[in-house]
Amino acid sequence: MLKVLRSTIMEVSVDTLWDVLRDFNAHSQWHPAIDNSAIEQDQSPLSVGCVRSFTLSDGQQLREKLLSLSDLEMTYSYCLLDTPIPLFNYVAHSRLVPVTDGNLSYWEWEASFNTRVDQEESMMALVGDSIFSTGFKAMRSYLSLPVQTTSA
Repeated sequence: MLKVLRSTIMEVSVDTLWDVLRDFNAHSQWHPAIDNSAIEQDQSPLSVGCVRSFTLSDGQQLREKLLSLSDLEMTYSYCLLDTPIPLFNYVAHSRLVPVTDGNLSYWEWEASFNTRVDQEESMMALVGDSIFSTGFKAMRSYLSLPVQTTSA
């Protein structure tokens, strides 16, 4: 089983960030990899067990199921049900923690999964960079936050 973890500090309160993240169907509004998304069977995007069916910008279709959602802990977990991407037993977890010095947010996003042995590095990069890190950058843009810079 492989594990990918990315984290960041967002220059916004956890309440503001959580308002966007807790909606299991809002990812098409802020993540550039998602073209469109819908919750199946008219369920609420806040309902544990709901399934989102979405299309990536390259046309691939996926389905994910919301496994847990906690407003108190500001966490949610989900799994992949159907995907053309070789990610097997994929389960992801996202959580927010307030950074009280400055009213900032710590955002952690992780996933564990299996894949073909010859694709481990590429799938870890896909999840960590193309999904998680790109998602952090896109959320900053969506919330009109300053672009994060790293020092050498």
